[in-house]
Amino acid sequence: MAPRGGGRVGSHVWYVSYGSNMSAGRLACYLEGGCPPGGTRVNPGARDRTPPARTIPVDLPGTTYFAGESPQWGGGVAFYDHDTPGFTAARGFLVTAGQLADIAAQEMYRVPQPDDPLEQVVMGPLEGGRHTVGPGRYETLVEVGRHAGAPLLTFTSPHGAGHVPHAPPSPAYLAMIATGLRESRGWDDDEVASYLRSVLPDA
Repeated sequence: MAPRGGGRVGSHVWYVSYGSNMSAGRLACYLEGGCPPGGTRVNPGARDRTPPARTIPVDLPGTTYFAGESPQWGGGVAFYDHDTPGFTAARGFLVTAGQLADIAAQEMYRVPQPDDPLEQVVMGPLEGGRHTVGPGRYETLVEVGRHAGAPLLTFTSPHGAGHVPHAPPSPAYLAMIATGLRESRGWDDDEVASYLRSVLPDA
């Protein structure tokens, strides 16, 4: 894992995205509210709509895989398996603990609520590097490292890549991931295509 750049600490954490939220415009729909291009659902937005304080590219050891069926995009959605060897290109956004809790709530199609207990969890060290909010997708919080004194945190499912059927993502979802890769890493079309081929399920 090799993040680059600086960041504030204190009540801030790094939200690490490896899917469509790598796109700053898509993440803004979780913070400010709205429907992402190509999506079908309007997000209510976070209680604090301040943009991320900083953003950094993050290289994660582990595998990205696609599974399930997205109500927002159709097709499979990206998950991260920290325990299976591989390479995952990700992007860190410096946000408040409350914003991270609100992003997580909307990933599970819930409305952000005051005093979300997840706010206290993310500020804290996670026992064993993980915290399970529930059995659903994106309800497993994983600390993947630290940067500039703040934890790097991502959400995924409780199951690994080898325990669920894989499902191809929709073109709109892939396009959003590609946008995030270009924004965060400056990759050209060939580099983006090569990375996506490495993580896509066999057609």
